[in-house]
Amino acid sequence: MTETVDIAALSGIDQLRLGMTGGFIAPIARTVGFELTEVEEGRVVFEAIPTTAVYNPLGTVHGGWIATVLDSACGCVVHSTLRPGQTYTTLELKTVFHKALTAGTPVRAEGRIVQPVAARPSRRPICAAWTASSMRPRPRPAW
Repeated sequence: MTETVDIAALSGIDQLRLGMTGGFIAPIARTVGFELTEVEEGRVVFEAIPTTAVYNPLGTVHGGWIATVLDSACGCVVHSTLRPGQTYTTLELKTVFHKALTAGTPVRAEGRIVQPVAARPSRRPICAAWTASSMRPRPRPAW
């Protein structure tokens, strides 16, 4: 018998942990092709390997793909602090690209709470002004 889980009744970190076990995976993770690999309150890690399917016309990974992975890390780190019923949204996103990314390059995006946000009533949005993410190549797997 399959057990149904009420996602909305879970805390943010419990929702993320459920996602790591395959109990619930956000559709954007499937679409973009990234995986949540580490989660604790105030810290999350996503890993991905881009393919040519996300190339721009210049033959490198589209900046929107990179920004989506980074936005997910920043958003989910806030998500890890939510009580049941709380919500959040990205209010601002800024990225700086220092080098082109190519298909097959494994990446890791880490989101951390830099400045904790004060507790708010359960039905009010929670906003984080200071979160940090980094995306850097990780060693290529020996496949």
